[in-house]
Amino acid sequence: MAMNIPGSSKPDDHRKKWDRDEYEKLARERIDKELEELEEMENKKKEPPVKRELLKRREYKVDLESHLGKSTVITKTTPASQMGGYYCNVCDCVVKDSINFLDHINGKKHQRNLGMSMKVERSTLDQVKKRFESNKKKLEEKKKDYDFEARMEELREEEEKQKAYRREKRKERKRKADDDFDADPQMAAMMGFSGFGSSKKK
Repeated sequence: MAMNIPGSSKPDDHRKKWDRDEYEKLARERIDKELEELEEMENKKKEPPVKRELLKRREYKVDLESHLGKSTVITKTTPASQMGGYYCNVCDCVVKDSINFLDHINGKKHQRNLGMSMKVERSTLDQVKKRFESNKKKLEEKKKDYDFEARMEELREEEEKQKAYRREKRKERKRKADDDFDADPQMAAMMGFSGFGSSKKK
């Protein structure tokens, strides 16, 4: 049952009244804002992308064995770099085993954090020729440093010296044993050795 206010012929309306003008204004502002964001995105697309360095060879050796066989105590306050596993300081993450660590440091995310793309620089003909020349020089230097035949000769000489030394030692021991045997003939006679190996007749 609707209550009537004295002096008015309309009954009370309990519904909420919406201000149409205000909500139209809010809708227009929202649409304008969305259009501005779209324009900004289109402008960003028009800008040239960030130029990253081409993929380069690593200039350091990856350390996988320094913590091998060692045990460390880890607490809640231990920093991430000293936690169990392999720590990547570029990406600030810990990887549990060496295979995954190698996959991580060779992966796209890590290379991007280093500022490199995954594209490799194409070598020119001159660069390839220079590389062949440098490798050839290295091989020649190795041959000079390590002549196989000369090394084999040295080894043979060393072996001959060792054999001669052993022969001398054996002869020396034999002489000593003979001297000991000749030194005490009574003991030898008592043990029954007096008749063996002797060409002398008594």
